[in-house]
Parts: sequence; C-alpha cells; structure tokens
Amino acid sequence: MGVRKLQVKIRSMMEQEGIRMGRDRLYDLLRAQDLLILRRRKRPRTTTGGAARIPNLLAGQRVHRPDQVWVADITYLETASEGYRYLFLVMDLYSRKVVGWSLAETLEWEHALRAIRRAVRQAKNGVQGLIHHSDHGSQYRSRGYRAYLERKGIRLSMGEVGNAYDNAYAERVIGTLKTEYGLGQVMGGEADVWKAVREAIELYNTDRPHQALEYATPVEVYEGKVEAAGVSVPMGRRKIQ
Repeated sequence: MGVRKLQVKIRSMMEQEGIRMGRDRLYDLLRAQDLLILRRRKRPRTTTGGAARIPNLLAGQRVHRPDQVWVADITYLETASEGYRYLFLVMDLYSRKVVGWSLAETLEWEHALRAIRRAVRQAKNGVQGLIHHSDHGSQYRSRGYRAYLERKGIRLSMGEVGNAYDNAYAERVIGTLKTEYGLGQVMGGEADVWKAVREAIELYNTDRPHQALEYATPVEVYEGKVEAAGVSVPMGRRKIQ
C-alpha cells in the first residue's frame, strides 16, 4: 500500500517500539529497500464502444449508504506463459468494497455477468433501484447483461464517451490492486493469477486503510461498523478527487 496508508497502519506498532519516524523518513527507508509501489504501464484496450448511448445517472448524486451505487470496470492481467487474463470488477461506491468479480480468458459479456451476479448474491441491502455505473463497454451494453439488470431492478448508468473521469472510481480501485497488490506485474500462469486476485481483493477489502473512509477498511464501512462521510459525485467533466 502507499506510504501514507502504511504509516497509519503501523503507527501504533512503531509507538510501542519507541520508534519515531515521519512520512518522509519512512518513504526514504522504503525507497532504499526497493519497497515502493511500481508505476503502472500502458494497458491493452478492454473497452469497445458502440452506437448505443446510456445516460449518466451518477453525476450529481450524493451516495450515502452501501448498495446505492455500484461501479464496474474491466482490466487486463498479464502472464508470462499464457497471455492475458481479464478481471471484471464491481465495487460499492459508498464503502469502496469490491462486491463482485470474475476472471476470464476473454472479454465476452458473460464474464461481466458472473461478476454482477456475485455482487447481487452478497448484497446486504437489496438492489432494487441501485445504480450500476460503467463506461460504454460492449459487455455492459449487451442485451443479456442489460436484461439481467432490468430483472433485478438495477438502473444502468454510463459515463460520457471520451470523458476519462466519468468512471474514475472504478479505475482507481483497479489502479490500487495493480500498483499496491502486485496485479500489475507479469505473473507465471493461470494458477498464479487466480491466487493473486483472490489475495489482493481480500486484503484490499479487509486490511487496507482507505483515506476517503477516514482510514477505515471497505468491509468495516460496508457492514456498518464504521460510518463514512459518503460521496458527492461532481457534475460534468470535473476531475474526481
């Protein structure tokens, strides 16, 4: 995880050992030991747009509880021997918890469907009226995927085509999993990818302090053990903070 979050995580342990070290010194120590997170490389394209346009229901929303808004996205994972694998993610926006995911060899829409079904099965507050927000990827615009959301009473929302900030929340969790939990590195093969994804999502959900959650974990907020400030989604093309 990033240096600031790591400092919060280990502060009490350092105090018990009588260690006084600020963020800059901790940063220098980690850099000297080659323990800083790596920069992400340019990724293959996982989104194919189309003619159909879905309105953006997320812009201007005040997200104040779990299972009010989910955001979805897809990313690639690279292996040394078996090419790319694709990770389909669904995240609860209020708590930042990854609530559903699937891993596949292709970008077919059925894999996105597996991820959202997994999310629906674990939902604690029901999904009727929930907003599902994504980019204009063909997987999310597919007839089968949209039919499933309609049956569950989930409202489909998509960002403006060409506006990178419109799905920035989902992009951010993918960036965290890749840079802080190693999913951006080249892995050995199929078994390595599955193991890495399971461990990364489990640690992200249950162990990583989140700055936007006042350094609580996503699971603590999703399960109501800690109350978060909520999310105010900006309108238009403003950059998300």
